[in-house]
Amino acid sequence: MARTGHTAGTPRCSISAVMGLRERKKLEAWRTIRSTALRLISERGFDAVSVEDIAAGAGVSRTTFFSYFPSKEAVAFDLDPQALAEWRDRLAAEADDRPLWPALTDIVLDMAAQLPEWLPVQKRVLEQHPGLAQSARSTCDSFAPDLYRWILARTPDGDPLQAALVLNTAMAAFVTAVEAWQPTDPFDVLVDSIRECLRRVGAGLATPEPDRSAT
Repeated sequence: MARTGHTAGTPRCSISAVMGLRERKKLEAWRTIRSTALRLISERGFDAVSVEDIAAGAGVSRTTFFSYFPSKEAVAFDLDPQALAEWRDRLAAEADDRPLWPALTDIVLDMAAQLPEWLPVQKRVLEQHPGLAQSARSTCDSFAPDLYRWILARTPDGDPLQAALVLNTAMAAFVTAVEAWQPTDPFDVLVDSIRECLRRVGAGLATPEPDRSAT
């Protein structure tokens, strides 16, 4: 039986609702530190913000900072601890009988829509420090295994080559849109660009024929 996706108005159990008090407090502390770091980096630039600045702004000690993040780079690139669990819930909620590419497009757009605070800062950091690109790629790598399995389950004959091709093409469309986007532009501009890149890929990258009617 096909799973049905979440629809508007349908109650959906939040992961945080079933977390224990200790886990919720740890998540709140993580988010406070990360939100403080993103704000300070946006205001001053990555190099001008120290771990001590972030810790003081978040109202925690330097030791507490390092109990949540291994480095200053990590605070700019690590995923929210709940993100992967919510991502897996999103994949599981997607109906099995939807065409693959439209369903995948919605999933990628949903993923992007969760990053308006984080992605602009990350791009600015990467523009200043290209050497941190591997840290950014590791974020995509966190999502990739689950998404690959989801695609493989919907690929005719379970063809791993086809599933990998679909995954890599979708990720390339996402990265292309992010690279073309300026962090000073509204985040909706990026989401629209991701949608357009995915649409073009879904259309087979067909090149429009030139309009010769005027000649």
